[in-house]
Amino acid sequence: MIKVFQVKIKSFHFNSVIKRFCVMAPTRASLKREKAEAENVVEKKKAKEENGNGEKATEKGEEENKVVEKKLETKDGRQFNLKISSWNVAGVRAWVKKDGVKWVKGENPDIFTLQETKCSEKDIPQELKDLKDYHMSWNVAKSTKGFSGVGLFSKVKPIEVNFGIGVEEHDQEGRTITAEYEKFYLVSTYVPNAQRGLKRLEYRLKWNSDFLAYIKSLDEKKPVVLCGDMNVSHHEIDLANPKGNKKNAGFSQEEREGMTELLQSGFTDTYRDLYPDLTGQYTFWTYMGNCRAKNVGWRLDYFILSNKWKDNVCDNIIETSAMGSDHCPITLLLAVP
Repeated sequence: MIKVFQVKIKSFHFNSVIKRFCVMAPTRASLKREKAEAENVVEKKKAKEENGNGEKATEKGEEENKVVEKKLETKDGRQFNLKISSWNVAGVRAWVKKDGVKWVKGENPDIFTLQETKCSEKDIPQELKDLKDYHMSWNVAKSTKGFSGVGLFSKVKPIEVNFGIGVEEHDQEGRTITAEYEKFYLVSTYVPNAQRGLKRLEYRLKWNSDFLAYIKSLDEKKPVVLCGDMNVSHHEIDLANPKGNKKNAGFSQEEREGMTELLQSGFTDTYRDLYPDLTGQYTFWTYMGNCRAKNVGWRLDYFILSNKWKDNVCDNIIETSAMGSDHCPITLLLAVP
């Protein structure tokens, strides 16, 4: 059964939403801070490239060491007015204890979504409930306690919030939240893992098919911003060890083809659209073998956008410095028309 939460709002106009977003997040002062931060990154990069006697250091050709300057405007010069963050927290209660909420407060996104929360509504940490600037939506697994789960927090109350994709088999696992706004849908999802030995691959492929049908149905009405843990590295550039993982969950040919089919259906992987050749950019590192310190990881977390809105993207940022999970958060900066 699909759980639906509806909010009726009279005279709801997206222009007012954007005004509220702009006041609450990218104000003039905050934009100055963002620009200063970006300039500081560039200065650090220049300093790193120079050796002791001021000469340019030798190029090593290691793309993963490249510092990427944050982009605050679209290619045609429009400034971002909407900031969305997404994070697989691998257990929200543990994440809160590791200062996850502190990170959210520091970043101050207009919307943020969480995946793999592993937490019932009655056990939601008080620190999240105390985020009074946000309207919270929470979807949990009905079939297994402490499994899966997604959360969505929005400064502007959505017109409507739906839990699930309309397929009972999938909706039992609490994997999706859809929030409708005046001009777009935001979908946060935690895609099923094919698991060790690909023992759940058949179910994963059924999910892919049903989920794609759901996303396409939304896209026919309004542009879609899809975010979350997609549990696949699409191309070899998206993980550190592609040769050794071709028959493993997250990089099997079938899963990769599923992502290709999604993107070919009218959607854009915003990170690869911005940074097609940038290597060493990952969002997940197993705790084993000190992989995060060695940057032996996978890019599993995405912001995928309807093609009709791809020109509204300013930046997609992989927040590698944020700790608290075996995933790091990602942030999308959009200039909503």
